Amino acid sequence: MITEKRFDVVALGELLIDFTESGLSGQGNTLFEANPGGAPCNVLAMLKKLGRDCLFVGKVGADMFGDLLSSIIREAGICAGGLVRDPDVRTTLAFVKKLPDGDRDFSFYRNPGADMMLTEEEIPERSVEQCRIFHFGTLSMTHEGVRRATCKAVDLAGRGGALLSFDPNLRPPLWADLEEAREQISYGLARCDILKIADNELEFMTREKDFDRGAAILREQYPNIRLLNVTAGPEGSCSYYGGEKVFVPALKLGGTIETTGAGDTFCACVLNFVLDHGLEGLTAEDLTAMLRFANAAAYLVTTKKGAIRSMPEQAEVEALL
Repeated sequence: MITEKRFDVVALGELLIDFTESGLSGQGNTLFEANPGGAPCNVLAMLKKLGRDCLFVGKVGADMFGDLLSSIIREAGICAGGLVRDPDVRTTLAFVKKLPDGDRDFSFYRNPGADMMLTEEEIPERSVEQCRIFHFGTLSMTHEGVRRATCKAVDLAGRGGALLSFDPNLRPPLWADLEEAREQISYGLARCDILKIADNELEFMTREKDFDRGAAILREQYPNIRLLNVTAGPEGSCSYYGGEKVFVPALKLGGTIETTGAGDTFCACVLNFVLDHGLEGLTAEDLTAMLRFANAAAYLVTTKKGAIRSMPEQAEVEALL
């Protein structure tokens, strides 16, 4: 069991508006729905549904979308003590197009966007030091200033005794050079205790399509990773811990609208499990229970649009199981 701290989970990164396709107007124009999102805050939104105390660290613009996001995370019960408003740079926007195979294509309006303007001085040091788990990704590592802020927060959390959780969340359009993306993902891999990595990201980092071989490469190269979870969208998820490997298939019950937030929901459920059970002595049965719950929650979020406002209640997940 992890010792008592001020926050169960602190997450740093992007908070933005996901504009998702929502049919056609009477004139035949494409309609978009403004859904609040951003991977780190999506994770916290699900953790709040599971009763955890959470703090978000990031930056939005002093504009109408920043006002919306500021109110949304408070509505979700997430502490906004680390949310900064930028008077000069607008809130980051993402337009999400659903592809025929169910995956998504992103168009980001972020050149610059407020999320990438977070500075080292704006990190709430005491709060980051006082968390049980610190979660981060790589959208806060695409540019030098916010990268320094992220690294400072990672160091503070580590010194405070927090477990470090990392999700690469690779978005190629946001990187000028994919080799730089690989380098920054390597930074996160070298520091995390808990890794959630998608199948395409595993292949990107190891050039292996086979999960077992790819996971073995990462575990050998980064022995600090104590719990490694690979998500494979509609196929399911794998967990690697010690000498154990568990695979749990995804739920295929129909009704999927779009997959935004599914991986973040999965990640949150894993972190909730770790908060309850720690990272010592986990069994194959433990890992199976963890993945079953995480897969079910991820499925439920795909039956709605958006992420932060679409997270399922714990009772919904349990009823589905």
